[in-house]
Amino acid sequence: MFRKSSQLFPGGVSSPVRAFKAVGGTPPFIEKGEGCHIWDVDKNQYIDFVLSYGPHILGHSDPDVVRAICETAEKGISFGAPTEIELRLGEMIRAAFPLMERLRFVNSGTEATMSAIRVARGFTGRSVIVKFEGAYHGHADSLLVKAGSGGATFGIPDSEGVPEGLAKETIVLPYNNPQAVQDLFKKQGDSIACVIVEPIAGNMGVVVPDEEFLREIRTQTSLHGSILIADEVMTGFRQTYGGVQILFSFEPDMTTLGKIIGGGMPIGAYGGTKEIMKQVSPEGSIYQAGTLSGNPLAMASGVATLQKLKTPALYSLLEEKSRMLAEGIKDLLKSTGIPGKVNRMGSMMTLFFSADPVFDWTSAQKCDTALFSYFFKECLKEGLYLPPSQYEAFFLSTKHDDNIIKQSLSKFQTALLKTKEWMDKGRPSSL
Repeated sequence: MFRKSSQLFPGGVSSPVRAFKAVGGTPPFIEKGEGCHIWDVDKNQYIDFVLSYGPHILGHSDPDVVRAICETAEKGISFGAPTEIELRLGEMIRAAFPLMERLRFVNSGTEATMSAIRVARGFTGRSVIVKFEGAYHGHADSLLVKAGSGGATFGIPDSEGVPEGLAKETIVLPYNNPQAVQDLFKKQGDSIACVIVEPIAGNMGVVVPDEEFLREIRTQTSLHGSILIADEVMTGFRQTYGGVQILFSFEPDMTTLGKIIGGGMPIGAYGGTKEIMKQVSPEGSIYQAGTLSGNPLAMASGVATLQKLKTPALYSLLEEKSRMLAEGIKDLLKSTGIPGKVNRMGSMMTLFFSADPVFDWTSAQKCDTALFSYFFKECLKEGLYLPPSQYEAFFLSTKHDDNIIKQSLSKFQTALLKTKEWMDKGRPSSL
C-alpha cells in the first residue's frame, strides 16, 4: 500500500510526519480503532498513544459519539447553512471559554490560527506578528518560521514557497524567555499586531510554560495594544473542561481551538471579545469564510464529546493514569541507565532522550533523535503506537485503564532494554 501511495501522494502520505521519514521504516496503514487500540491492515494490534494527535480523548469509536454522527448523517451531511447543532456546540464552547464572547467555526487548527491572525492584523491595523521557536500553529505562510511539529522533525523549520516579505513580518522569540518578550516590546511594541503562543507547547514535544513567561506576554501586549492569541488547538479540553488559560489564570484576547471540540472530525474555531470579533464579515470588514464550516457531522460529534467530558471525575482519572504512566517510564529510564526526561502536563507527555531538562526549542534540539528512532521502532514491534517524531506529544484517553498502563509499561520496558543493548553495542547501523 505504501509503495502505491508513494506513486500518488508526495512522500506517500497526506501529512508529512505520517511518512515515518524521521524514524525510518514503512508506516502501518490503519484499518480500524476501538477504545485505546488500533489495528493495521496486516491485523497487527497496537495500544494507541497518538489518538489522531489528541482528539480521541474518549478513545476510538466512542459509541455515543458514533451514534450522534450516524443520526445526524441520516438527516444530511452538509448544507452550507446555519444549523441548530452548530448553535449548541458554540454555546457549549463559550460556556467553557467565557473570554470567547464571539466565535467562528472553521475546518482545522490551521484555519483557526490563520484567521485569528488576520483578525488581529485587521483590528490593530498592524502587520507584524510574534511567535515562539519550535511552536507550530499550522501551515499558514506567516507561521512557518522556525516552526515545530513536522517541520522540526525533518530539520526544515522554514518552508520554501513562503514569500520573504511575509516571513519578515514574523518575529520569532525563544519560548519560556520573559526577558526576550520585554526587550522586543520595548523596541517595537507599537508595531506588533499580535503574539500567538501555545500556553503549553506541544509541537516541540511537551514543554510546560514558566508562569512568569505567560504573565510577561500578557503585560506587554496590554501595554502596547497588541492582541494576545492563545493557541489551544491541542490543549483545549485536553487538560480540563475548558482551556489551559483557566489553569494558569491566563487571559488572552483571542483563542483558537481544534482537535477535541469535534471529537475527531475536521474542525477548528477561533474567537475573542465582542469588540474584536465584530470586525469579522459580515458584521465587519475582515473577511473569512468556509462552505463546510459548522459542518453538522463535526458539530454533532463535538456536542457528544463535550457532553461526556463534563463528567466531574473524568479529568481526575486521566491525570491519575497519565501520572502512573509517566512515573513508570521515569523508573524504567533510571533502571536501564538511558538518559531521558519525561515532560508531562495532564494527559499529554513527551519522552525526550536527553540528559538535561527540556524547557524550550534550543534544549529540545539537543535530544538524541537517533536514539528515539531506534526506541520508536522497538515500541512498534511491541505493539505500542507512538508519534513518529521526537518532537511530538503523545496522549492518553479515558480508555487507557490500569491494566492498559501496566501492559504498556511492560512493553516500554522491553523496548528500552533492547534500545540499551543497541547503545551498548555501539549503535550498529545494521540494526
